[in-house]
Amino acid sequence: MQSLSQKNKYFTDSIIRRMTRISYDCGAINLAQGFPDFAPPKEITDRLAEVSAMGPHQYPITMGAPNFRKALSKKFEHFSGVKTNPDTDMVVTIGSTEAMVDTIFALTNPGDKIIIFSPYFENYKAQTIFAGCTPVFVPLIPPKFNFDPAVLEDAFKGGAKAILICNPSNPSGKVFTKEELEYIASLCIKYDVYAIMDEVYEHIIYEGHKHTYMCSLPGMWERTVSCSSLSKTYSITGWRLGYAIAPKHLMDSIKQYHDFNTVGAASPLMEAAVTGLNFPDSYYKEFGDHYAHMKKIFCDGLKRIGIPYTDPEGAYFVLADISPYIKKGQSDIDFCEKMAHKIGVACVPGSSFFNEDINNIVRLHFAKNDDTLYEALNRLEKIGKMCE
Repeated sequence: MQSLSQKNKYFTDSIIRRMTRISYDCGAINLAQGFPDFAPPKEITDRLAEVSAMGPHQYPITMGAPNFRKALSKKFEHFSGVKTNPDTDMVVTIGSTEAMVDTIFALTNPGDKIIIFSPYFENYKAQTIFAGCTPVFVPLIPPKFNFDPAVLEDAFKGGAKAILICNPSNPSGKVFTKEELEYIASLCIKYDVYAIMDEVYEHIIYEGHKHTYMCSLPGMWERTVSCSSLSKTYSITGWRLGYAIAPKHLMDSIKQYHDFNTVGAASPLMEAAVTGLNFPDSYYKEFGDHYAHMKKIFCDGLKRIGIPYTDPEGAYFVLADISPYIKKGQSDIDFCEKMAHKIGVACVPGSSFFNEDINNIVRLHFAKNDDTLYEALNRLEKIGKMCE
């Protein structure tokens, strides 16, 4: 038989989703894949119950239901300050994952280079390879995960077509400052580079930090695609409602890929989710306070146990240092699999996020009920036994 595609030689299956399967198999608490164990807002699920009876149930307009896009445009302007046309500047996708894939295919040609900060969400490397592009990694330096401006500019000088930025960042929890984004914007303009923004954690920002939308900076609306989703903001990761926002000259191409890739997002889910897009500011304040509460429980617990970690500025992940517990010669993947089986907590090996040679870091998330977090911390107190 003829050979299969050679592209998948350059990446593995998703380690994150693999750890979820392992946690299900052995009954571990899943702090690997980032989804909550608490319910979405009742207003949204009540609306879904109504929609399940009355519809819509048929194909949507490909770019997304008009009332959904109108509500999304209003919300986006409220938080970003950028006015968008819901008919020309956005498309509703199957999660932000599809929004990113559609965008990369629309903006690049095989052989182009895409700048990616390391550590990075594992999907980015695979998505870049799907498109036949080459990832160019620029390190973020712990513990603050700052970048070297000279190193970044060298990457731009190398002929990049686009830069892909997760802000707030998964897995590091970094929130890029306005000054950092202004510097990146100046490089995008100087070297004629597109900015692809993954902003799914835009409303999970901790005290002392503020989210700046790249497209709101001078000269950047024309060359920025803002990708996000409703998954994290409304605790509906299984609904797979994402979107991309960009000026018409970029969006026309993105829509083409979306149209032939997935046709459209789920009609009844869009209809129900409009309720969330119309929530008042008080919802986002309570939402942020809830995540700050969960962060405090989890980080205070790690500190008490003695597990070193980096303090996230946004999102809901911590990177923990397992140097005291991993055996010499043991891979971080093997360590995580054994930890799930031996102490009942699933996490993600850091090697799946870093371009650098890393074997002593794991990612855990804290988007869980208080009881779940306390039980996870109780189990993590036994992490020392991993050395035995």
